[in-house]
Amino acid sequence: MEQDLISKKELLDLTGISYGQLYRWKRKNLIPEDWFVKKSTFTGQETFFPKEKILARINKIMNMKEDLSLDALAGMFSPNPAEASLKKEELLKRNIVSNIVLDIFVKHHGDVEIFDFKQLLYVYVLEKMLQTGELSLEEGKILLSALTEHYPKFQGKNCDLIFVRKLGIATCLLISSPGEVHFESGAYVVFQLNLANCIEELKLKII
Repeated sequence: MEQDLISKKELLDLTGISYGQLYRWKRKNLIPEDWFVKKSTFTGQETFFPKEKILARINKIMNMKEDLSLDALAGMFSPNPAEASLKKEELLKRNIVSNIVLDIFVKHHGDVEIFDFKQLLYVYVLEKMLQTGELSLEEGKILLSALTEHYPKFQGKNCDLIFVRKLGIATCLLISSPGEVHFESGAYVVFQLNLANCIEELKLKII
């Protein structure tokens, strides 16, 4: 599905930021390079952005830049894991995950007292998707297995988690983002989740 784009001129007019600010944030890695989309128009080549993503990112930058330096913001928006860990009790206390999700994780990995950031991400994503009601507990185990087995191959890179169901049978996969994936007829995409966004959300909760 083709994403809705916004031109650079429209973006600057709508947000009130300057050309200089936009490209300074790009240099600081606050806005990913691949969001700058060059397209030919009747007036020549112009720059466009994925509308929903860029507006959300600029809103976050504007709201947070008074409290955090640009370098700190870049770390927050980076798909790289944080140097952070939490005890199991702290996860529950902060309402990051539920006992149900921890039980699923323990059955899959064994008992864990201190969760590193990767493990925090796995349980956070599982909790997030179970809370939507889109997944059953059994399907949650499939999601956790896919993350555990394949996310380390993408660590530090932008990737999407896709959950698909066909004829009641579920499967889960990770793909590089941006990227295209096509399924056979009758396959239903339950959700497609950008893990860089999940990392960003989780960092805000724990750091």
